[in-house]
Amino acid sequence: MTASTSNPPSNAVRVIAALFAICGLYLATLAALTLASPGGIPMSAAAPLLLGLELAGPYMFLLTAVAGGAVAYGLLKRNNITRHVAMLIAITGIVMLIPPVSAATVSANLKSLAFGGLGIIVRVIVAWCLARPEIVEEFRRPANH
Repeated sequence: MTASTSNPPSNAVRVIAALFAICGLYLATLAALTLASPGGIPMSAAAPLLLGLELAGPYMFLLTAVAGGAVAYGLLKRNNITRHVAMLIAITGIVMLIPPVSAATVSANLKSLAFGGLGIIVRVIVAWCLARPEIVEEFRRPANH
């Protein structure tokens, strides 16, 4: 399930792992601040990452932060299941962003359209990059000799 650890992960995998780690740290920070001072930070601060799940509160922030950290760690360890999970997370994010982007297009809300479109673009790049043949090969289990 994991590739040989003698070769470091490619730059693309490192960047994607860093992206998941940064998102996890952001959500963990929001959770800590919200738990320390309820009402101090609006729940909408996590909306770009949780896409509606922010209504579940700071514990959802923590759960998602742990998941983001686990995905980052798994990608760096080149666990193939984690690669699939990261792609699933990215594709789910794309699907969840389609209605807000469509609504922003109809209402001509340029700010929402730009942020939603950027969110879709980043998620497409993550999913595409993790599906590239050279990345797939990097995550393949080494043959037993």
